[in-house]
Amino acid sequence: MRREQTVSGASQAGRGRPPARGGSARGGGPGGGGRRRASHSLESVVSEAVALLDEAGEQGLTFRALAARLGTGVGSIYWYVASKDELLERAADQVLAGVLTQTTHLGGDEDPIDGIRQIAIAFYAATVNRPWLGSYFLQDTGTQINGLTLYDRMGRETMRLDLTPRQRFDAVSAVMAFVVGVAADRGQDPPQEVRDGTIDRDVFVASFRDQMRELGADDFPFLHHIADEFAAHDDAEQFRAGLDLLLAGIRQQAHR
Repeated sequence: MRREQTVSGASQAGRGRPPARGGSARGGGPGGGGRRRASHSLESVVSEAVALLDEAGEQGLTFRALAARLGTGVGSIYWYVASKDELLERAADQVLAGVLTQTTHLGGDEDPIDGIRQIAIAFYAATVNRPWLGSYFLQDTGTQINGLTLYDRMGRETMRLDLTPRQRFDAVSAVMAFVVGVAADRGQDPPQEVRDGTIDRDVFVASFRDQMRELGADDFPFLHHIADEFAAHDDAEQFRAGLDLLLAGIRQQAHR
């Protein structure tokens, strides 16, 4: 996690822009003489950025494309964010608001291990089709309050287990890293021939299975052993299976 920007750092990043984003426009009153800001809000800019990311991916998110969707000029985007990185950080944090809504009921009498599992699954579902999200998760703790809240919410579940502070920290770090890592791997774009429909996805996966079988069984015994499982597996089920292995270790450590 990157430390929150210092006041001086924020000031340097904000040169040429008003210090308070989302407030009134500089010199906005009649006869004020200053420039007027476009009639958008930080939330609407970030929401449109998320929509653009979902449609076109990180490469498709440009200030020019975002401005066109908002019906404004590129310069007006800088009233709200200093850079594309900041925009991505805020977009990632906005998506996590939905994860928080899905897991707000946790912390009662239910099994804390199950609480961790529910948070991890909700986080994975939000991230798996957004490969950019994991890269910007908790990159700036000064702006990403939803990310901090999600991290803390999972940590609170571990506080209901008989673990030391270090064990709790390790447990949350391991689960979060597993979610982000698997989601990033699953979220990679398939080959062009699959994307454009030239090759069916199942046919493409089956070709990998056939390649495994063609390898020498003596040299690659494991690949031969799992070839059929590889071709038939479901990514979401495999994620949950891996998560359950992690959680079983946490449960054993907590003697539950």
